[in-house]
Amino acid sequence: MRFLAALALFTSAIAFGQTEVIYPSQESKSDKRFADLIELLSLALEKTTPEYGPYNIIPSKLPMNEKRSLAELKRGELVNVVWSSTSREKEDEFIAIRIPLRKGLLGYRIALIDTKNQFLIDEVATVADLRRLNIGQGIGWGDTEVYRANGIPILTASYESLFAMAAHDRFYLFPRGINEIFGEHESRRAEFQNLGIEKNLILFYPWPYYFFVNKDNSKLAERIDLGLRRMINDGTFDEIFWKFNGNAIRKANLSKRRIIQLDNPLLPKDTPLDPRYWLFPNSLKNYLGEKHRSVSSDLSIDLQ
Repeated sequence: MRFLAALALFTSAIAFGQTEVIYPSQESKSDKRFADLIELLSLALEKTTPEYGPYNIIPSKLPMNEKRSLAELKRGELVNVVWSSTSREKEDEFIAIRIPLRKGLLGYRIALIDTKNQFLIDEVATVADLRRLNIGQGIGWGDTEVYRANGIPILTASYESLFAMAAHDRFYLFPRGINEIFGEHESRRAEFQNLGIEKNLILFYPWPYYFFVNKDNSKLAERIDLGLRRMINDGTFDEIFWKFNGNAIRKANLSKRRIIQLDNPLLPKDTPLDPRYWLFPNSLKNYLGEKHRSVSSDLSIDLQ
């Protein structure tokens, strides 16, 4: 029986050929931000093995920030799949698998701060207030343009440098995804004792994260899309989401925070806003109709 199973697998590998999937290596050894996306990608490939055959999934040989990974994807050499926020430009340049990988969670931002500035941030209630502060962003990060479009001053630096800069008052806010901030703070608070999690504010802009592949690799795009949709249907997509993000969502105490909504001019007009794919669909109402620069909202509607 084992021989027959091994023979079947070997025959399948010959018939299909093995698909090699190369994703971007992390920016630093302590960077664990994308472990959930790697797991989603791996399982999407696994669930499509009957149709597409065996696969091998590996990180790129070189670490890459988002900008570098997209450039390499366009060249089609060092990586053949990346994850990134979407924009019309990216969707024109690559094949986007238009399923929000974190159910839109990255669009809800809580900031790391120098704790002595909490009293200043407590006075922020509108986008106009926010424009009086500056924020830190990584080099090559896509949402830098969202903040610029909303008139918010920014400073850019490498990923690891931003934590020291936040702790030493180089800027007021280092906005992080809900799924990122608690782990990042925990791993660095011994080194940066002034580094704290801002207590009362949340920034929101629709920020779907997709897998992207090269335009010449439609077969891989079809495979990943099919795998993700199977995961949504059988519940494994949600299982991975809550495994990686559930504790952070509970810690964030979202219903108690003031919300400032930013306009995202990068969001393609035909972005799918199917509520099944988003964690907090009520927050998208302004993007289904007239957009507003700053709104008051209550996330408890979605959390109950």
